Amino acid sequence: MRGLYLLLRPRYLGIRKKLGRSYGNARKKLFLAAGIGIGFWILLFVLSSRVLTYFQSVEVIGDLLAHHLLSMVFLIFFGLLVFSNIITSLSNHYLCSDLDLCHASPVSLEEIFLSRSVHTFVDSSWMVIVFGVPVLMSYAYVYRPGPGYYFTLVHMSVALAIIASQVGVLVTLILVRLFPAHRTRDIVMLLSVIVIIALYFILRFLRPERLVDPEAFFSVMQYMSALSGPDSPYLPSHWVAESLWVYLSGSGKGNGFNVLLLWSTALAWIVISIWAAKALYFTAFSRSQEGRRRRAGRRVLELIVRMIRRPFGNDLGSILEKDIRIFFRDNTQWSQLLLLGALVVVYLYNFSVLPLEKSPLRLEYIKNELAFLNMALAGFVLSAIAVRFIYPSVSSEGDSFWLIRCSPISFKRYLWAKYALFILPMTILAEVLIVMTNYLLGVSGLMMILSSVTMLAAVSAVVSLAVGFGALYPDFKNHNPAQLSTGFGGLMYMISSALFIAIVVVLEAWPAYILMMSGVNGSWISPLQWLFVISSFLAVLTISGLASFKPIQMGIRALEKIE
Repeated sequence: MRGLYLLLRPRYLGIRKKLGRSYGNARKKLFLAAGIGIGFWILLFVLSSRVLTYFQSVEVIGDLLAHHLLSMVFLIFFGLLVFSNIITSLSNHYLCSDLDLCHASPVSLEEIFLSRSVHTFVDSSWMVIVFGVPVLMSYAYVYRPGPGYYFTLVHMSVALAIIASQVGVLVTLILVRLFPAHRTRDIVMLLSVIVIIALYFILRFLRPERLVDPEAFFSVMQYMSALSGPDSPYLPSHWVAESLWVYLSGSGKGNGFNVLLLWSTALAWIVISIWAAKALYFTAFSRSQEGRRRRAGRRVLELIVRMIRRPFGNDLGSILEKDIRIFFRDNTQWSQLLLLGALVVVYLYNFSVLPLEKSPLRLEYIKNELAFLNMALAGFVLSAIAVRFIYPSVSSEGDSFWLIRCSPISFKRYLWAKYALFILPMTILAEVLIVMTNYLLGVSGLMMILSSVTMLAAVSAVVSLAVGFGALYPDFKNHNPAQLSTGFGGLMYMISSALFIAIVVVLEAWPAYILMMSGVNGSWISPLQWLFVISSFLAVLTISGLASFKPIQMGIRALEKIE
């Protein structure tokens, strides 16, 4: 056990040192992140409490709804934890740079495996704390259980996380034994994306909004049976939910059997993982060191690369070609396009099932109002996509940035080339979201033109902000695009982009209302109103133009100051 302690100690010392020497900007970022996290907790707690309070007000089935929701929450957490542990285990057990040193040290194979399993458990279980605590505390706030609820929640959540961790570690061990680690990572990422998309579609197509539709109340019990379908008494998440519901409902039933079942299962999975590690871990680790063969690029990719290189020349075109090839070679990046496709499908589906005919307002009003609000929603969606795919594009250069710094390529050409690379696909996506939703809503031609032109101007600003902030806050040491987009610079970009979208919507709100009322009622627009409408639209174009040029200019100056 001393070897296990020595293997775990460097991680602990590293965290303590990092927290202890936080000062200046690092401490400000820490406080800012903590403030945002607390704000997110409060928001999630309030929303969950409102939902549970509403459930309580529903006679007969209110508690049944809350009970099923609790089971679904733990089922989702358990599934996400398993996938998270599979992905994290690949890195911690097989791909970390210090594993060669660990295997060469005088410690047993089981101690190395256990230490890496502890790292995997810690790295993957933070999600339960971030997303789970506000939801589960809202149950305590609404149902007022005794202290036994909190004690059971803590120790059974730990047991559930242990089971998920060991299942993920064992699945990874078997996969790496069968395939090299790099190929296993690709397989796992693709499977994860497919499963997430499937769950997303299933949840959306269940149409949970029918629960608040009185006309569909007769089918509520059928709906609840559909929701409870994935739950099973053989799943650990079910044991946790049932144990907690004993305290929430005040039934007084004993939950000792579920507690014993959960902890015995957790300990059994640990023992099974150790047995499997003795037989498979060293062989699997050896396979993880195998090289990765590359296949020739596909014809479509080669065609795309040639089309992009042509307008930018050989020097700048080579840099953009490198970005495209890296993107499509990394399955963790291009597979997210599948998620993006699912998002677009569900986004459009939501508008196709809106019960507009039940609105007390005139149908023309509600359609045009939704079309106008859709501009803001589509803008926020584009901002979220840009922070993931566009914002990290400068930092993703890594150490090769210094080659660009010393080359005859100016930063002005470099950043505007990044802008040109992303503007076309983002524009296509934006117009698809706007035009298709307007078509599904059946809006007037005036609103179709207004929203399309506005989004055309807004998408240019969104892309420019992403490129500019990526140059203002570069991190050439971090090679993980997902982590780059969640850093301080990504947060500043999202705030700025959201502020820009909000300003555009506010400026166009009243002019759009004037034009809409004129089209619906056939009323006359006075010269003063026309002046106001034209001034507002010119202000939107001016702000969009400034937001399209100023961020990149600031990014150019920031990159030129780097030495």
